[in-house]
Amino acid sequence: MAEFRAGDGARLVFSDEGEGLPVLCLAGLTRTMADFDFVAPHLEGVRLIRMDYRGRGGSDWTGADTYTVPREARDAVELLDHLGVDRAAVLGTSRGGLIGLVLAATAHDRLLGLCLNDVGPEIAQDGLQRIFDYVGRSPRDATHEALAARMPGLMPGFADVPEGRWLADVQRHYDAKPDGLRINYDPALRQAFLAAFDGPPVDLWPLWQATVGLPVALIRGTNSDLLSPATMARMQAMRPDLIAAEIPGRAHIPWLDEAPALDVIGRWLAACRDLA
Repeated sequence: MAEFRAGDGARLVFSDEGEGLPVLCLAGLTRTMADFDFVAPHLEGVRLIRMDYRGRGGSDWTGADTYTVPREARDAVELLDHLGVDRAAVLGTSRGGLIGLVLAATAHDRLLGLCLNDVGPEIAQDGLQRIFDYVGRSPRDATHEALAARMPGLMPGFADVPEGRWLADVQRHYDAKPDGLRINYDPALRQAFLAAFDGPPVDLWPLWQATVGLPVALIRGTNSDLLSPATMARMQAMRPDLIAAEIPGRAHIPWLDEAPALDVIGRWLAACRDLA
């Protein structure tokens, strides 16, 4: 991993691998660049750029006030500047997709396209409440194996999960300590996340409208509690050219190495190359 300094001095770590179309991968709320480990081997002919947001993984903890989507969007642009990348296709999972929408509105000329993984301009209340329940809190399990064994019960919307996938997943997102598993991000992220939803809802649909002129794609877990079928349908109505698929046996969030997800990503990347 490499690192760079954001505009406010924060040290942020990133990975820059491969050659070809620049693809900036933006992870979920509590996740790291490891969010894309399962799809990365399937992405050929791309320059795969990943980062740990501030407060996550190997990046500096900079405090709850800085853990915001606009700040993280600015960090993403500053990473592209650091790498000398003028434009990139953005693949955003959950929180990363919201950052991508902000980029479409505030840095449109830096994007070659946007692919959203199980997120849209409206966040369903059930999914939001589930995040409220776990963000900033370590699991009670002593080992990765113990947590992996519980995952089918904790994630009932998932089926036909590859052998060993739950263990591989939790190993990427929790650190094993002598006193049990611990989250690998700043617990203050909880405070920041709750504050972001303290007040009247914000209309994010103008951010989706801002994607006009860019190839867009959407992947939804069929059992997602965060992205509703109604929101997906409205997104399609506004962008009839949307490349989209639902992933059977997946809730929030698909791993992106499922066959329908790879098909969407492949077609989206082809459209991004046409724009490059």
